[in-house]
Amino acid sequence: MNITKDIVYVGVNDRKIDLFEGQYTVPEGMSYNSYVILDEKIAVMDSVDAAFGEEWLSKVEKATSGRAPDYLVVQHMEPDHSANIVAFLNKYPEANVVTSAKSVTMIKNFFGLDIKEKAVVVGEGSTLSLGRHTLTFLTAPMVHWPEVIVTYDSLDKVLFSADGFGKFGALDADEDWACEARRYYIGIVGKYGAQVQALLKKAATLDIEIICPLHGPILTENLGYYIGLYDTWSSYRPEEEGVLIAYASVYGNTRKAAELLAEELRSLGCPKVVVTDLARSDMAENVEDAFRYSKLVLASTTYNGDVFPFMREFIHNLTERGYKNRTVGFIENGSWAPMAAKVMRSMLEGSKDITYTQATVKLLSALSDSSIAEIKALAGELV
Repeated sequence: MNITKDIVYVGVNDRKIDLFEGQYTVPEGMSYNSYVILDEKIAVMDSVDAAFGEEWLSKVEKATSGRAPDYLVVQHMEPDHSANIVAFLNKYPEANVVTSAKSVTMIKNFFGLDIKEKAVVVGEGSTLSLGRHTLTFLTAPMVHWPEVIVTYDSLDKVLFSADGFGKFGALDADEDWACEARRYYIGIVGKYGAQVQALLKKAATLDIEIICPLHGPILTENLGYYIGLYDTWSSYRPEEEGVLIAYASVYGNTRKAAELLAEELRSLGCPKVVVTDLARSDMAENVEDAFRYSKLVLASTTYNGDVFPFMREFIHNLTERGYKNRTVGFIENGSWAPMAAKVMRSMLEGSKDITYTQATVKLLSALSDSSIAEIKALAGELV
């Protein structure tokens, strides 16, 4: 697949993977993207997962018409992009590795390979001429590893964005970009919003017509849409007005309270209401929705003087990723000593710019007239 006259896609689709990074369900698989830039000198942009080494090398050979590449550019050292560095150098022993100083160390750590004599170490603003194409390198530390660089080709106006602008799903997946890109971003990169903002500021100075990420489709149209979403996500601003009600229920009474609140919100004209059972839904999807919407209601049974384990995991996932700039309300349930609201609020103490609702719903085992009135008050406050 040609991206431009001189840039050829040589990545692969993984349709056998079940969990990406050992935790994220990927029903539509994953793509591991790699690119070849053909010029007087040839540069290969990153490698692919270990399971696809032979396929990748075959594609590189075909794309180059048998010419030996001069450079392997290593932008990111996660194994799904770096696993075939050794195989590449065995096949093309004259090639040099263009990468950051930290990657040189990581290559030795991962593969026991000292590439100092073959390394072309680049940093912020470094350039590499291939002939007509000049590559400019920008550092992107902690987006989302410390060694990351991204690459700009000024001739074709292409940004090779490493894991930025990536998404779950193989390239032949017929699905909306934003949904799986959001889940990918929040889950994997979400903690590093400040670093993404810094990279976006650098990218704003470039004339970009194509974005080539290491996962997901090549972006060639309406780039403002994708960049705008990344700006929203990395600024921790709500993407949409709406309420996520996340509940953890043992015998169904807390669930009934969550569902009643959803009915009240909808009757009051709330633009979007999403209800999720934390024990029976994908945690990454739930975290994605918490960052997507402007308001969050946490509903949990008191459990061992604490909160239900799925709720604890959910809140931990939020705080780990810098959750802020939201309105939060609580529903707690306890048959003899309700503690869930206090515990949930204490878990959010380190989160910035959280507005808590005045109304809190307290169930003593099951719904009652008083708790139903509290639900109506909470709904009114949220709307």
